Amino acid sequence: MNQITTTTADAQQLAPAHAAAAPDSMLAMIERVATDPNADIDKMERLLQMHERLLDRESAAAYTSALAGMQPKLPSIKERGAIKDRSGNVQSTYALWEDINAAIKPVLQEFGFALSFRTLTEDNMVRVTGVLAHKNGHSEQTEILLPADTSGSKNSVQSVGSSVSYGKRYAAGALLNLTTHGEDDDGLLGGTKLDDKAVNWIDVANELEHPEQYQAKRAELLKDYGGAANLPADVRNAFNRAKARVTPKD
Repeated sequence: MNQITTTTADAQQLAPAHAAAAPDSMLAMIERVATDPNADIDKMERLLQMHERLLDRESAAAYTSALAGMQPKLPSIKERGAIKDRSGNVQSTYALWEDINAAIKPVLQEFGFALSFRTLTEDNMVRVTGVLAHKNGHSEQTEILLPADTSGSKNSVQSVGSSVSYGKRYAAGALLNLTTHGEDDDGLLGGTKLDDKAVNWIDVANELEHPEQYQAKRAELLKDYGGAANLPADVRNAFNRAKARVTPKD
């Protein structure tokens, strides 16, 4: 009986043909090549790297598919937090982190996602990194660097905690494209969805980092909507939050 073996030369011919194959098929081929006593170690490592790239591609595709399926089910979250001026007047509102967390957790679990955070404090600055990971292995992350929030009568611990809470809200919103609504926007509770233009402007607001950026983008925003009176509540609140974030503290 003739014995059939897979040589290194065979592997060189097979690898291109299997470059787009399923990871399991690629692994089976690697196992066959590994049994060849004449197998070239360098070529074997390249095959293993190709297998890892296939796994990465497959997990990234699963992440994208799950995210696309999840986003329509993510709720719009009521803004119960408020930013006030020195006279106690409300300048803008925002969704509290505890409300965001409670609203998104069941949806994340349903679609196989986990949201976690890393924090680092250094030189009175707080870095918050949000990581959205899918059960198939792929993850995406975003981060924000913030000064410790010393507004009001916060002590040093409270100021860091406040900045961490803001960082979590920002990171979760950026990773999941979350929307929020004011206390009086009852229509959103019935499932009204923002249009693509509004969502895009909220994304723009979330990315603003400097006062000059804010002024330029707000001018574009008002031109796009034909004046402040026509702004959707979510867009207006997003830009109010951006203004509070980028305006230098006294």
